[in-house]
Amino acid sequence: MKVRTTSSAIIGAVCLVASLALSTASAEDRAPRHKVTKIALTKVATAQNPIAGAAGPGGKVWIAERAGTVRVLGDQGLGEPVLDISAETTTDGERGLLGIAFDNARAHFYISYTNLEGTSTIDEFAVRNGKLRPDTRRTVLTQTQPYSNHNGGDIKFGPDGYLYIAFGDGGAGGDPHGNGQNLDTLLGKMLRIDPRGGTPYAIPADNPFVNDPNAKDEIWAYGLRNPWRFSFDASTGDLLIGDVGQNDWEEIDWAPARDKGGENYGWSQMEGNHPFRGGTEPANHVRPVHEYARGGLGCVVTGGFVYRGDAIPALKGQYVFSDYCDGTLRSLTMKNGTVTAVNDLVVNAGEVVSFVQGRKGELYVLAQGGTIARIDPA
Repeated sequence: MKVRTTSSAIIGAVCLVASLALSTASAEDRAPRHKVTKIALTKVATAQNPIAGAAGPGGKVWIAERAGTVRVLGDQGLGEPVLDISAETTTDGERGLLGIAFDNARAHFYISYTNLEGTSTIDEFAVRNGKLRPDTRRTVLTQTQPYSNHNGGDIKFGPDGYLYIAFGDGGAGGDPHGNGQNLDTLLGKMLRIDPRGGTPYAIPADNPFVNDPNAKDEIWAYGLRNPWRFSFDASTGDLLIGDVGQNDWEEIDWAPARDKGGENYGWSQMEGNHPFRGGTEPANHVRPVHEYARGGLGCVVTGGFVYRGDAIPALKGQYVFSDYCDGTLRSLTMKNGTVTAVNDLVVNAGEVVSFVQGRKGELYVLAQGGTIARIDPA
């Protein structure tokens, strides 16, 4: 583990801003700012509350709608639902269908949602000839949620073939149960499991807390408040997490592909680089690679992807992200885990709730209002 010592459609609009954007701060980012080659947003479809997406069989992008439907993006927009669990979830608070993912072979499809009781649930479907087989559905993992916010819910397969699951701290405000620093709960954590290795899943033998009797074996990293969106760099395998802050600071966390897990990202002792409500910085705190103050740049970070497409050479290798409240697309230029520039991409995508990476590295932006746009050269 590398320790740094220096410095919800996701949500209904009113609910998200009320629950997450509680106050603002005015400090500026510390990293230098630059403008890069302009990009354009090309609208490719409209959805009902699009919330997440994944690259599926045949290079097609699959889009999840928060109310419980999944549609495939084609040349004429979105097709009819290939999956509908709308009778099994609710959009109360920050709940709903929150994440989807394919395994690396595109042989299994996974959904992350909150059921009618509010329990976070990960289900699996087999995929044959590019289509879901509903009869193969099974539940892989569940986690009770004490409140209706901070569910997290993003899921991705890492380059190691394991399923990573992001759960928030359980909700309310200020982590009242201390879940972020408690290794005996899955809340406030990044998990890593092998969904095909056991019943209902297996624990990878090299998970960092496997031999710790006081910690859950599934935990890969901890100290997270609401890691709404995370991703792996398709080229390097590095992990990047957009973790939504409480009152003052939004943060982006980074871990190199060579890392062995076990990072403590600090919540709720820390909010970004800053002690939270008199908290003490843990000795093993891994500080964010980037933070920004709530205020002029927004209030709810929406993590994205490192751009690995070919259409915009000037953007390649930069981490593209946004903010639900501000909507401006920005990127980070990084070298060896250090941000060397914060770039303004000079476009606004609205209330950005998620990004999707296609099979060839192109990026799509999902806005709560329904727009699905592709990032293209200007």
